[in-house]
Amino acid sequence: MRAKLFLLILSIVSMLIVGSAIAQNSDETTRKLWDTAFINNTTNKPAVRRKQRSYRVATPRVSTENVAPDSVVGVTIWRLRPAVAADSGERIIVHEGSEAKQWLPERISADTKLVQGDKLRISIEGARKGYLYVIDREQYADGSVGEPYLIFPTTRTLKGDNQVDIGRLTEIPAQDDDPPYFTVKKSRADHIAEVVSVLVSPAPLEGFKITDQAQKLSEEQVAVWEKQWSTGVGFLEMEKTAGQAWTREERDAGGTNTRALTANGPAPQLLFYRAAAKPNEPLFVKLHLWYRGPTKRTANH
Repeated sequence: MRAKLFLLILSIVSMLIVGSAIAQNSDETTRKLWDTAFINNTTNKPAVRRKQRSYRVATPRVSTENVAPDSVVGVTIWRLRPAVAADSGERIIVHEGSEAKQWLPERISADTKLVQGDKLRISIEGARKGYLYVIDREQYADGSVGEPYLIFPTTRTLKGDNQVDIGRLTEIPAQDDDPPYFTVKKSRADHIAEVVSVLVSPAPLEGFKITDQAQKLSEEQVAVWEKQWSTGVGFLEMEKTAGQAWTREERDAGGTNTRALTANGPAPQLLFYRAAAKPNEPLFVKLHLWYRGPTKRTANH
């Protein structure tokens, strides 16, 4: 009797151990964009951060408490430079006439100042299934902004497919677009920044049709979206990764034959969040890309 009882207890313990191991393994192999263990602040002990990834809070006045893990959105801005033989990252090949030029995308930080002629790409990852919309408008020195244009989705990029999901990168422009980058250019002397707004909605937005061109939006409509879905938005920025080159994993996850990024795959440079947001609410975030100001000249003595 005792032997049977011992075997029963041993069997139960074994099942618990196996179940715990499976749950732990599943947790470690599931990709997460949001995990407070990644946030580098004074309240986190070093032992808590189990992975190499580390983010700083770029908006310290916006709490990181009560953030639903599936209500965040990741954004990475890439600046392209001519590739050289010693570069280790993945390249983008652009055919210009009879020539093929190789460009190397590199991460830039939210504080990077742009110069006219810079070539940029944007990659966006949602923490859950949804629909992506990207709006661009100019900002001027007096604080005013230009007209809002919906630059994504269009039928020229991904054939209008604007669905997002965890591990799936949406690249703007797409790798097969011509050209596969934006070239930034000031429209006038007091044009000081590009304001890129990213909207992720659980359902397609109503009221407009996806076309092959960027669409001018109603300023009133954009203001309503911003008021409803951007209150209390903050963001984190990954530390020590500005300047890192585009990887093969990121290339594959954003290409036409998409492969989802894994749990340990490259993470977004910026993570936007909204504390206490409901899971079914859209998220509207804004990113300012500032132009470099004029260089001050020093008098010769």
